[in-house]
Amino acid sequence: MYKTLIRPFLFLISPERVHSIVVNVLKLLYLLGITKLLGNVFFSFKHSSLKRNVFGIEFENPVGLAAGFDKDANLIDVFNDFGFGFIEIGTLTPRAQPGNPKPRLFRLVQDQALINRMGFNNMGVDKAIQKLKNRKSRVIVGGNIGKNKITPNEVASDDYVYCLNALYDYVDYFVVNISSPNTPDLRDLQSREPLQELLGTLQDEINKRPERKPLLLKIAPDLSDNQLVDIIDIVNGLHIDGIVATNTTISREKLKTDDKKIGKIRNGGLSGKPLCDRSTEIIRFLKKRLDNDVPIIGVGGIMNPADAIEKMEAGASLVQVYTGFIYEGPALVNDINKALVNRNFD
Repeated sequence: MYKTLIRPFLFLISPERVHSIVVNVLKLLYLLGITKLLGNVFFSFKHSSLKRNVFGIEFENPVGLAAGFDKDANLIDVFNDFGFGFIEIGTLTPRAQPGNPKPRLFRLVQDQALINRMGFNNMGVDKAIQKLKNRKSRVIVGGNIGKNKITPNEVASDDYVYCLNALYDYVDYFVVNISSPNTPDLRDLQSREPLQELLGTLQDEINKRPERKPLLLKIAPDLSDNQLVDIIDIVNGLHIDGIVATNTTISREKLKTDDKKIGKIRNGGLSGKPLCDRSTEIIRFLKKRLDNDVPIIGVGGIMNPADAIEKMEAGASLVQVYTGFIYEGPALVNDINKALVNRNFD
């Protein structure tokens, strides 16, 4: 029903506007108890074999919502009703910021893809904490943290430390986002020396706490093999708890969408089906070289159960969806979980 009736209507509206509409509708449906009813009937599939213990956390199932959809922690209870095993909020920054000028979100329907240059638009970490305090469900929540656009890279660690400490009591794990292409110079932090300094600083902050929470790194799909090896050395050396592979790509290769349309859109990160193979390739590369106890969350182009299974066979312990959720609808989570049970995948 979603793909034949609901999606055609939604796709008549600009992507960012429809996102806002959907958020408000979902909030209302939750208050009326309808998301819980829909979840119980159609979307929330549970099975003991789906449970995963990854970086010391027990997940009800391995399918999560990637960062970017629920930046400000508005819909955690809604997405719990839809059967997600975990939800990643953010990217959050210390101070609220509007992000880049609109339009900044574009559909490539022929490619089952999106291009975004949102620019870490969010209400700020403190506003998200108020929402986290009021949530009802106990679904696992990850905090994806970044830096404000105006913060120079030389002091970027201050922003990450602020977000980590502010969120510490309200999320279950942290993801360091230095791989978005939409904040100027942010990806420079993926270079060996700044990355080692940033992750080392955050590890020190976490190690001060009586209860240690996992720290993960989200990487770009556009890294060379040599850059990936540098990152792997740092992750292994600092005992980082996991890697999220991958963020959006700046590549525009092999797209079906007309070149003129792509040219008008210009810059931004591409997500969806065209990213699937590259993100899986990186997962496979990481798995061969990471220490055995470093899990990978696979994200990028998961449009159906087969894509999710492929990422897990490549070495991912958990997977996340975003663009696939928009194109395929909430049944995607249910379909992936059922396929994993049918395949006896654990």
